[in-house]
Amino acid sequence: MAVARGRDLAGAGAFVLVTLQAGLGTPLYRQIYLELRRAILGGRLPRGCRLPSTRSLARDQRVSRATVVLAYEQLQAEGYVESVGRGATRVSSLLPDPLTRAEAPERTSPSPPAGGPSARAAAIAELSRRFPAVPDRPGPFRTGVPALDVFPVHIWERLTARRLRRSSTSSLGYADPRGLPALRAAIAAYLTAARGARCTPDEVLVTAGSQQAIDLVSRVLLDPGDPVWMEDPGYLGATGALVASGARIVSVGVDGEGLDVAAGIRLEPRARLAFVTPARQLPLGMTMSARRRLELLRWAAANRAWILEDDYDSEFRYTTRPLSCLQGLDPQGSVILTGTFSKVMFPAMRIGYLVVPPHLVDAFSAARRLLDFCPPHLTQGTMADFMNEGHFERHIRRMRAIYESRRTLLVHLLRRDLQGLLEVEAPDAGMNLIAWLPGDMDDLSVARALAGEGIDVTPLSSFALKRRLRPGILLGFSGMREPELRRGVVRLRAALESFRRSD
Repeated sequence: MAVARGRDLAGAGAFVLVTLQAGLGTPLYRQIYLELRRAILGGRLPRGCRLPSTRSLARDQRVSRATVVLAYEQLQAEGYVESVGRGATRVSSLLPDPLTRAEAPERTSPSPPAGGPSARAAAIAELSRRFPAVPDRPGPFRTGVPALDVFPVHIWERLTARRLRRSSTSSLGYADPRGLPALRAAIAAYLTAARGARCTPDEVLVTAGSQQAIDLVSRVLLDPGDPVWMEDPGYLGATGALVASGARIVSVGVDGEGLDVAAGIRLEPRARLAFVTPARQLPLGMTMSARRRLELLRWAAANRAWILEDDYDSEFRYTTRPLSCLQGLDPQGSVILTGTFSKVMFPAMRIGYLVVPPHLVDAFSAARRLLDFCPPHLTQGTMADFMNEGHFERHIRRMRAIYESRRTLLVHLLRRDLQGLLEVEAPDAGMNLIAWLPGDMDDLSVARALAGEGIDVTPLSSFALKRRLRPGILLGFSGMREPELRRGVVRLRAALESFRRSD
């Protein structure tokens, strides 16, 4: 039995899977004809699809070209394919009598295997259901969406084209799992100057966003059953990565100063790791106080524990200068810092980073290699050039001004038009704000109702582990221009009023 490999080279046409069997008593050309006819009538080869050339298919099937020509001639005679010149053949736009449509073979439903997903997989799936679905076209107020309308695409295109022109064949192969040296150097320089971090390029690893970074930390530092402090409410992506590693999540509350370290010590003093968002707590938005930061560092040093600091959108502060990261205050090397360019640049980039102590670099590099070998080379190179040539700093400054303007407008509109339905305060940082709902409303039900009207909001309770929260919804403003904000508030008011009437 021969199976076509389907090469789509030099205009050879679509990939086609054809299975030939010797000894059936059916000529080979007839087998090819029947296989292709079945694929056409079953929709696997759609109308207008270009078939492989007779020479290509013959080479793939290891038969004579004459055999394939006979099969194609039979298909053409019956109206299934047509010639389009220069020897090319495609599926006919008007197929013969639809009553002769071949039936696709029915799929059997075998008994389920004895095993199924693990309990850990079930827990991950349960957490994943809390994440809002990603629509083809996000509606108003979706969180985590940067101002893509003002991203300097022309600069990015120019830098990408230049990188591609200068690339050698070696850049097309596998590379250092830690990431491109030029990008690691640029990240280290940026973190040192702008975030007050203590790091060298050798301590930086490039990842596919912060989610992969958190997953790497859980793989390298945690064993199944290890207790981990998790902010409550907190980032679901981190909770999911930690659950996937088999860690035991310890829900630790937050207050106006951030993570309640004393509460964590009472609940589980020997925790292996603490996950925190000190620059701007996700989702409540407070900044961890200096007192709490030092308290957390002392606990980690005394218990040989790790702190995973997620610095996810620290660039965007509107009333004060960006605060130094926790990692820069750490004299013991207990803090692992992670961040992402998805919020600063664009989500599809999928580039983040980790800063790890020197003695862990080899372990993280090995885990990074087994995860997906290495980050994409071309995107890394373009990002390194974007940072080294000053575009990144200018972009951040511009985004900070734009986001502050959009935040101010949204707060004004909400206070003016939704008084009695929502209560808001202007956040001093970030890309979204919390709109508090009346106490008798359920934010999950509100979010579902708004989604039905094409409005994307995130219910605050979806971030909670054990803590009961006041009902509220997160409204993103960074990705919405002024007219979109105004229209979005009108739609939000109408949807909330409709919800109140029907509740």
